Amino acid sequence: MTRCGLIGTGIGASLSPALHEAEGRHQGLDLSYTLHDVDTPDAALDDAERAGYAGLNITHPFKQQVIKLLDHLSPEARAIGAVNTVVFRDGRRHGHNTDAYGFTASFRANLPDAANGHVVQLGAGGAGAACAYAQLSMGVDRLTVVDPDARRRESLAAHLDDTRIMTAAPERLPYLIAGADGLVNASPVGMHAHPGIPLPAELLHRGLWVVDIVYMPVETELLRAARAVGARAVGGTAMCAYQAAAAFQWFTGRIPDIARMLRHLDELLV
Repeated sequence: MTRCGLIGTGIGASLSPALHEAEGRHQGLDLSYTLHDVDTPDAALDDAERAGYAGLNITHPFKQQVIKLLDHLSPEARAIGAVNTVVFRDGRRHGHNTDAYGFTASFRANLPDAANGHVVQLGAGGAGAACAYAQLSMGVDRLTVVDPDARRRESLAAHLDDTRIMTAAPERLPYLIAGADGLVNASPVGMHAHPGIPLPAELLHRGLWVVDIVYMPVETELLRAARAVGARAVGGTAMCAYQAAAAFQWFTGRIPDIARMLRHLDELLV
């Protein structure tokens, strides 16, 4: 049996077990995927390693906190400063980040012609770090990261160390959004556990594209508000499937059928 799972807080509604186990069955694998809803990742990581897990996904709020518990980081995880996939191999804990790949693949599939002169990103946590890294890698001219925690947003900018990234407090959103090409919500606001909209809806405009990486619910308040003003808006379903497919490959060594995983996730979310 291939054992893997997810560590996070408030993850009871996660669809990761169904998504990974279904792809495992298609691959002819006896694969189990278990949720570990915890307040800290330390003990859960230890228990999984002792139990012979192939690896674990890491989600909010532990993507940065877990780094100190690992032996090795992939170049991308190190550059991002966040980990969402841990692989147990040869007695060592290897940290990877498949969120950046997930964001990039989803963006290119859904917004291939989107302007990227200036993008405003909400959220500077673990998911935000991956999204910012992905956008810089895709060639954004200017990226402004907005987060109410000044230390967190400044820390992200310092870590990524790119002259194209700037930071701002939420109070500057009216000015920033008015002249932006795109908006990325990489904050947890909009999730079932954190309902609401991450910025005033009246700031949205037709000339803006919007990406909300939240995938549960499928239709967030932000997406509804964006579409109401005629903005192109993309939810987090595709990013979720792409990052899960990459993690599946790390856990099993098998190449997943991404189109099949996308279809399955769509079915689960209906």
